[in-house]
Amino acid sequence: MSCSRRDFVSGAGALAVVAGTGLAASRLSLANENEAKPIRYAMLHDEQACIGCTACMDACRDTNKVPEGVSRLEIIRSEPYGEFPNVKYEFFRQSCQHCSNAPCVSVCPTGASFIDKSTGIVDVNPDLCVGCQYCIAVCPYRVRFIHPEKKTADKCNFCRDTNLAAGKQPACVESCPTKALTFGDLNDPNSEIAKLIKEKPVYRTKVELGTQPNLYHVPFEHGEPRR
Repeated sequence: MSCSRRDFVSGAGALAVVAGTGLAASRLSLANENEAKPIRYAMLHDEQACIGCTACMDACRDTNKVPEGVSRLEIIRSEPYGEFPNVKYEFFRQSCQHCSNAPCVSVCPTGASFIDKSTGIVDVNPDLCVGCQYCIAVCPYRVRFIHPEKKTADKCNFCRDTNLAAGKQPACVESCPTKALTFGDLNDPNSEIAKLIKEKPVYRTKVELGTQPNLYHVPFEHGEPRR
């Protein structure tokens, strides 16, 4: 079979087009891989470092103007481990988990409960909330409440409107005297929280529900991780 010069040039041109297309696709794939992921804020509570001083609770209340009788954050003390004078307690942080698959968001009839796409923070828009309490009923972590003055759903939002808006860390993190709290972007492999989660034994609660919580705990050495 003979191959004319015209056929050869035509074939070579087709190969060049295919090669160019493949190179362009490779470059596009590389660009997508290098594209920065959106921020996904998370918090780590080190139960081994926590002393139960509740400074975090006070700072949260003061910074976010949380009324008495309700709380965005609680530090729960366990029963004592050991015997006097060698008694130890486990301190557990109970607050919003900022779930990536938040049931409170999916049940909200008005769109008041939402996930901030730029940070991953779960928050409530008080202008849209009608106080129906669907989100409170469905939250498996029992961390939402109706604000006694605003009459709308409220909870921890990582100080999104206060400290974060001012370029600072959440109030609880800044006030912790033992540095038991770490806050940052999990999608940044160089962030302190991302490194700690890789280095330390950690757990999250009720992950079997598929909520994908973003509150991590370093377990208390004398206790058992909570589910």
